[in-house]
Amino acid sequence: MPLSFQHILALLLWTVSSVAVQNIKVQGADYVNNVTTDRFQIIGVAYQPGGSAGFIAGSGIDPLSNGTLCLRDAALMQRLGINTIRVYNLDPSLNHDLCASIFNAVGIYMLLDVNSPLPNESLNPGDLTSSYNSAYLNRIFAVVEAFKNFPNTLGFFSGNEVMQQPGTEGNVPPYLRAVTRDLKNYIAKHSPRNIPVGYSAADVREILADSFAYLSCVIDGSTLDLSRIDFFGLNSYSWCGGDATFHSAGYDILVQMFANTTIPVFFSEYGCNEVRPRSFNEVQALYGPDMTGVMSGGIVYEYVQEESNNYGLVDVYDNGTAAIRVDYDTLQKQYNKLNIKQLQSGNSSATSLKSPRCSGGLITQASFSKSFKIPPPPSGAQTLIDNGIENPNTGKLVPVQETTVKAAVYGSNGGLIKDLAIAPLPDNQSNAPNGQDTSGATSPSSSPPSGTSTEGKPKSTGGAGHLDINLLLASLTLIIFSLREALS
Repeated sequence: MPLSFQHILALLLWTVSSVAVQNIKVQGADYVNNVTTDRFQIIGVAYQPGGSAGFIAGSGIDPLSNGTLCLRDAALMQRLGINTIRVYNLDPSLNHDLCASIFNAVGIYMLLDVNSPLPNESLNPGDLTSSYNSAYLNRIFAVVEAFKNFPNTLGFFSGNEVMQQPGTEGNVPPYLRAVTRDLKNYIAKHSPRNIPVGYSAADVREILADSFAYLSCVIDGSTLDLSRIDFFGLNSYSWCGGDATFHSAGYDILVQMFANTTIPVFFSEYGCNEVRPRSFNEVQALYGPDMTGVMSGGIVYEYVQEESNNYGLVDVYDNGTAAIRVDYDTLQKQYNKLNIKQLQSGNSSATSLKSPRCSGGLITQASFSKSFKIPPPPSGAQTLIDNGIENPNTGKLVPVQETTVKAAVYGSNGGLIKDLAIAPLPDNQSNAPNGQDTSGATSPSSSPPSGTSTEGKPKSTGGAGHLDINLLLASLTLIIFSLREALS
């Protein structure tokens, strides 16, 4: 019996809302697609519009709360070739469903920090015993609740640069393992799947190897040790300028340092800007044969240009418009040189590695903790872990019904980017560089962006909107089989 237009439309909506990336799991030293078993290399960008200063408690805004802005940025990231975003500061009480679903639809995963710069929302290295309390754990568990159901949640950072100076780390390492343990226990009890938990370290070479060794070993040799991190991120800015090399930037030292890693290691930030514009030559090294045997990619700092720095790839304005910077174009050209198929090739030896047993012999610096006695959960914490937090704001995938970016977005040449939209991907694909030249797809415009706006901030789409031709074309291949079955 022929299907009516309403049936076809309903089927199309069902298909788009159900499209989801495959989960990525940690297997030895690699990230691996849970279905295809392809290796997953992070090609990422830091995504924190406004920086830490832009995160204001009670404002009702965080980087993943406005669907209109996420749609614009996801479209630009998809063209850039990004497959991962890192988001630092999140309000777990807000609705993130549409933003997470948009990034999911275009094959972009999310690495999320559970802490924030607000009081009592992170460990205080100067007052560990007081800051490690049940109220703090309630906060970070709320972040888990908000993102545990999204298939594109790649992992959670339990800490970021908590140890920054040699000789000052004190008792921080055991507390970092305690927070990691608590997060993993909560995930095990309340998440529909295992979600990795890791740490993001400052590139302080004197304590870097010890930080990695301490956090990635297993206490008593037990594979059930939940205080061990699942991945290790490094914020590294040692490659500066077009004249830097694999050796002058010290990348060779990092490869040697992590050569025997048993968990994924990647740059959780990179992109030195001491020489501008940036050349991003390190991309070829990071994803080349000298490093891919050890490293799992990296995250460029950062997507949005902040007033206080020159790290941004894109300028964004209060009225929702945006403009690509030259750094975006340069990075896109570097990504377009990568051999994605080769990067996806698995390494059976890397996926079968086992973590070493914790011991003081792993630590080289006299000032670094050699104690693997991990603090027990604070008062009230075990109840939260066993029963879950009260009234969790649990996220879920929602239909992505709007694909076309309505706000004007300009290339680095000042021209208006034509036909900017997201293209939802089949559910077994993550995004990847595809040879696009975003600034080249522009038309002359007499209305270039400006630094001020009188139009106000755009409203979130809230999950509603019209179906446009881009959505129909992108989804057609996904519904052919279902239509055939329905018509038979």
